[in-house]
Amino acid sequence: MPDSNKILIVEDDQFLAKMLSKTLESHGYDIVLANNGREGLLKVSTEKPKLVLLDIILPDIDGFDILETIRKDAQTKKIPVIIMSNLGQQEDIRQGKTLGAQDYLVKSEIKLDQVVDKIRKYIPVT
Repeated sequence: MPDSNKILIVEDDQFLAKMLSKTLESHGYDIVLANNGREGLLKVSTEKPKLVLLDIILPDIDGFDILETIRKDAQTKKIPVIIMSNLGQQEDIRQGKTLGAQDYLVKSEIKLDQVVDKIRKYIPVT
């Protein structure tokens, strides 16, 4: 059973990962970080987060492949995934949603408090 407020952030930009982590922790969420795709896949199955915040451009496995793997696994397929990427083309957004992302955020177009608002739709702080 997932922890009620645990969020896995899969993000290779350490500065952004720390900013997201601190912001979300200040709003009552427990944060687990992964800085590449392999670590993200491992932690999604071992940590059982309530939600995954997923970057697409990662150093080893891209986020679309990670999302596809999460959706194929019976243990993880129902975990909500929000993509947060620099890729903002309509085809990228469409691909993310087709693969099962609940939401798709373009980093350059969103503020941290908007990320918190999106996450609250899926995990109200308990």
